[in-house]
Amino acid sequence: MLLTDYLQQGALLRPHHPALFWQNQIITFAELQQQVHSLAAGLAALGFQPGERLGILLPNGAPFVWGYYAAALLGGTVVPANPALKPAELEYLWKDAGVSFALAAASTLPAAQAARQNLPALRHILTDIPCSEAASISETMHTYKNVHLPSPSVTDDHCAVILYTSGTTGRPKGAMLSHKNLTRNVEQTLARLPFTQNDAILTVLPLFHAFAATVCMNVALASGMTSVMLESFSPAKVLEAIQTQKITVLPAVPAMFQALLAVSPHNTGVENSLRMLVSGGAPLPVSLISLLEERFNAPVLEGDGPTECSPVTSVNPLEGPRKPGTVGPALPGVEIEIWSEEGNPLHSGETGEIVVRGDNVMLGYLNLPEATAEAMQGGWYHTGDIGTKDTDGYVAILDRKKDMIITSGLNVYPREVEETLRSHPAVLDAAVIGLADGMRGEMVTAVVVLRQGAEAKEREIVQFCRARMADYKAPRRVLFRTALPLGGTGKVVKRLLKKELEMEGIA
Repeated sequence: MLLTDYLQQGALLRPHHPALFWQNQIITFAELQQQVHSLAAGLAALGFQPGERLGILLPNGAPFVWGYYAAALLGGTVVPANPALKPAELEYLWKDAGVSFALAAASTLPAAQAARQNLPALRHILTDIPCSEAASISETMHTYKNVHLPSPSVTDDHCAVILYTSGTTGRPKGAMLSHKNLTRNVEQTLARLPFTQNDAILTVLPLFHAFAATVCMNVALASGMTSVMLESFSPAKVLEAIQTQKITVLPAVPAMFQALLAVSPHNTGVENSLRMLVSGGAPLPVSLISLLEERFNAPVLEGDGPTECSPVTSVNPLEGPRKPGTVGPALPGVEIEIWSEEGNPLHSGETGEIVVRGDNVMLGYLNLPEATAEAMQGGWYHTGDIGTKDTDGYVAILDRKKDMIITSGLNVYPREVEETLRSHPAVLDAAVIGLADGMRGEMVTAVVVLRQGAEAKEREIVQFCRARMADYKAPRRVLFRTALPLGGTGKVVKRLLKKELEMEGIA
């Protein structure tokens, strides 16, 4: 099974059924297949070869879907990136992945062009809006609309997507996901969540993120439902779309659900089309579940899964017991165990690291054999999450072994922010932690020690970081201290740092 089979099946079985609703346009399954083929033919004419990597720097919308599936048709690999990335961040990702072609939005083209100056392998950038600086996606599709498309030999073990994921090692790692990884995860998800072609799913989660790419795009196309796409999150626009487009499935991260409750806390009766809310990307406070279910008159299904697992590993069932405070049992075809630090399976109720095995688990990390071996010890993917599993197989996540911060559903790894902070001439040392935040889940917080005799204000530090990294990664709060708590090896002990802040009434 290949990702591209979803296009062929959709065009054959339901050619006139809406596949996408984007910018007030309905795109049927037959039209979507034709559009993807046209872009693929255009990329091939420009020299895109099987095995090459296509960078995507686009917001949610049809062009993202065209590029994602066009690369798959050509036997290539997609490398999606957050459109908010700064040129230096983008340059690192595209250089590491060996990106040779890229699709950019008009708003992200300057960053793409700036990154390209140091990327000799990047031969072509196409943009979503015609301009003098780059070739146009739409014009390329029009030119090659009826051109024969080459059919490369692709197996399901071929790397279809490289998704860069956060960690504690400073630089993001490229998780290589094969066609088999992704299509099996689609099958596994559909076995737990019975979507049909009568459903309409709201795609407001960013498609560069594994959660949205799988659930809102791949699963949507495979099941035949309509994906209604919004380029960015706005509570008002989400509520309007639910009403006007008769949305039945709303996937979101907890911060989005909290924002929806904040602007519209009472059930007005206009969202009765919803039949399920799907939460992931960060822990969902149990207190929110009943509020959401009362507000939207639909069950909340909390699930989980890391990027390395394509990403869905578990979710509470629509039909069957739902257990608040858990992320549900493992999907069919996915194995989840709780292991001790010594690598031994633990019994029900015992606390340890969550490990995963299944066809959905990645091929490995790009260019990082040692990191791959460490993550895949014993043939299981080690998530870095600490949790338990009850006698029914429901998994509860208690804590993260890693220091990763999740803010508004996006991953931020502290070391990258700390390195940026230390490059400020006034900063001697810094520690970055996540503090609880009602809107975002966690707030990126920097605790900074200044050099002797140096001065800097909070605003200056924040602006310094925002000039060098995506805004969501930059600290939203900066605290100044004369020293940081150190352990016996001289490393900052963030657990003690958080405790200090709690005693001060800050955390």
